[in-house]
Amino acid sequence: MNNATFKALWVTETPAENSPPTKTVHDRIYQRTVIERNINDLPAGDLLIKVIYSSLNYKDALSAEGHKGVTRQYPHTPGIDAAGIVAQSNCTDFKEGQKVLVTGYDLGMNTAGGFAEYIRVPAAWVMKLPKNLSLQESMIYGTAGFTAALSIFKLQHSGLKPEQGEVLVTGATGGVGSIAVALLAKLGFSVIAATGKTQSHDFLRQLGAKEVIGRDTLQDKSKRPMLKGRWAGVLDTVGGNILATALKSTQYGGHISCCGLVASAEFSTSVFPFILRGINLLGVDSVEYPMTSRSRLWQLIANEWKIESLQQLMIECDLTTLNTTYIDKILQGQIQGRVVVKPY
Repeated sequence: MNNATFKALWVTETPAENSPPTKTVHDRIYQRTVIERNINDLPAGDLLIKVIYSSLNYKDALSAEGHKGVTRQYPHTPGIDAAGIVAQSNCTDFKEGQKVLVTGYDLGMNTAGGFAEYIRVPAAWVMKLPKNLSLQESMIYGTAGFTAALSIFKLQHSGLKPEQGEVLVTGATGGVGSIAVALLAKLGFSVIAATGKTQSHDFLRQLGAKEVIGRDTLQDKSKRPMLKGRWAGVLDTVGGNILATALKSTQYGGHISCCGLVASAEFSTSVFPFILRGINLLGVDSVEYPMTSRSRLWQLIANEWKIESLQQLMIECDLTTLNTTYIDKILQGQIQGRVVVKPY
């Protein structure tokens, strides 16, 4: 087994003057190809896992494009999600043949990731696949779905209830946003979905959105410290001025979760929404979320919170199509829902 080869997406880095460019970042060239690797070349770890499915996240595309804030050293295989079967185990907690799930930690960032037929990782990163969830379904959720569920869990824990009013989801057609819309609707919330894609309005209504609004309506430039309060809660996936506008527009005692930066990592606001309306701003990080709490939330996702319309959220592709089509599409904001990757 250790001498066997497997397919993997491979991102290389070279000085700009030495190679025809596919993507240039800070005078470096980043090229993506699907290659054959040897299992012996994988990093050390407790478990060798045959990857049955992975999924595409925005962070994966950044890694594939040479973003050093995500991946420091190349060559590299991205893919922060993986679901598959234990092929070799050096620990008593996992047996060969078990179905398992890996999301977050360092997978696909600086450790060879799920855009490959095999990964080798520490046992501390690995979770047994919850009952009532298939390997494919776990990757329809993936990090994006887990982040959406964690955002909602935090909003509820802070006191948000359906009867309090409308909940805004920004970036609603993306991976986190689309699952958030479906999950909030399932839990009885009145969901207002914000998107810049007019062609996706029907898609969002099918997921359960009561209303779909254009993202331009969330771009206040008046410099007023507060606006009329509309939202009981906000699940923000984009950051920037959209988050700033949402803060100004949240009702007294409202709750906002923040988990993304597609629009911008920076936003400008004042203390007034916090000290005059008592707004709660909740940061959400799913990468280092503790395994015990992570397992409990995945059990919730697989059972009481399981979305019936999962399949309509999914596009499935192989490594070649991922490389030639979907990595570029997600960077251009052209993905609706989730891309599930079948690497073998």
